[in-house]
Amino acid sequence: MGRVIIIMMDSFGIGGAPDGAAFNNDGANTLGHIAAAYPGLKLPNLYRLGLAEVAKGACGEYPAGWSAAGASVVLPSKFGHAREISRDKDTVSGHWEMAGLPNLEGWGHFKPDYPSFPSELMEKIVKESGISGVLGNRAASGTVIIQELGEEHLRSGKPIFYTSADSNMQIAAHEEKFGLERLYRLCEVAYKHVQPYHIGRIIARPFVGEKNGAFVRTTNRRDYTALPFGETLLDCLKASGHEVIGIGAINDIYAHRGISREVHAARLENLWNATLQEVKSAGEGSLIFVNLEDFDMYYGHRRDVAGYARALEYFDSRLPEIIPFLKQDDLVFITADHGNDPTWDGTDHTREQVPVLMFGHGVAAENIGQRETYADIAATVSAYFGLPSPAYGKSFLKGR
Repeated sequence: MGRVIIIMMDSFGIGGAPDGAAFNNDGANTLGHIAAAYPGLKLPNLYRLGLAEVAKGACGEYPAGWSAAGASVVLPSKFGHAREISRDKDTVSGHWEMAGLPNLEGWGHFKPDYPSFPSELMEKIVKESGISGVLGNRAASGTVIIQELGEEHLRSGKPIFYTSADSNMQIAAHEEKFGLERLYRLCEVAYKHVQPYHIGRIIARPFVGEKNGAFVRTTNRRDYTALPFGETLLDCLKASGHEVIGIGAINDIYAHRGISREVHAARLENLWNATLQEVKSAGEGSLIFVNLEDFDMYYGHRRDVAGYARALEYFDSRLPEIIPFLKQDDLVFITADHGNDPTWDGTDHTREQVPVLMFGHGVAAENIGQRETYADIAATVSAYFGLPSPAYGKSFLKGR
């Protein structure tokens, strides 16, 4: 029995969302706009896996400077593009849909203007956690608000609460002065009290530094995610005796459910190294699942086109390293959970289609075209392992 490796390139959208206008994202295109703004973008391995054709299929044209890829590929691949049917465009919704559980009802959201969080909610959090009060209490860019309120946070000891267009409450505090474990406990208290509001995530945002303009967020972020409201692909695999290895943010995104073993790593190079190590050693029938969060966290939200482009080129340059560790029947999927066009207004995710690339030694090359939901990946993996089909999604494995 082979293994499955899923590489989630967090926020690597390719445009063409049929419902983009409903999210004020009509025309958003993460790959296309990066290619146009960063001439000479070189992704030869993704290109040969079919990314050029995938991008054209999603939005009607090749990225700037690209053309048809021809028949030369890294390994034989199936390639297509998938639309999202979940009602939100956040990381959790995208991941859960890919795992066969689309969020059709959508999350609750806090309002963007001050005060974002209901007074009765904040009173409960303040009372139980023992903090003296809060700063912020509005929608904001996380990197901006810590520069605005960081010094006041150090003087007062009050943590910074903020939200975004996604369903979340984010809490920033100084990792050393406030304390990392204290921040985590505060987030656990908040997680308990936001349950009636149907919020997707509480996010701990530790930072360091001494003055406004010099505060820097650390890699000790922690997400407290709502429990999946039904079975995901991970749950089904684990219950069937398959080892499910979660690398990086995957563990938080699925609320630590359906995972046999957690591998902790942060930043693109370390996440890629950890993935290669697991592919090298994982047993038959395993699922290895990694989220490469740098694209989203450090470049998409910060609207850093050049940084995003360089990160894509770095990932592409290392992609061939996985091939020597692949067994004959292994399958590798490369996909994304939403878009985050770094040329778009604001700092929020963008509604886009995502690439669906699948390759391996035993894969027959095929353009699988438009996929009606990210859940087609869950259906394909389920068919590969001989598990029942999920309620959503269609397998693109021939004869399964």
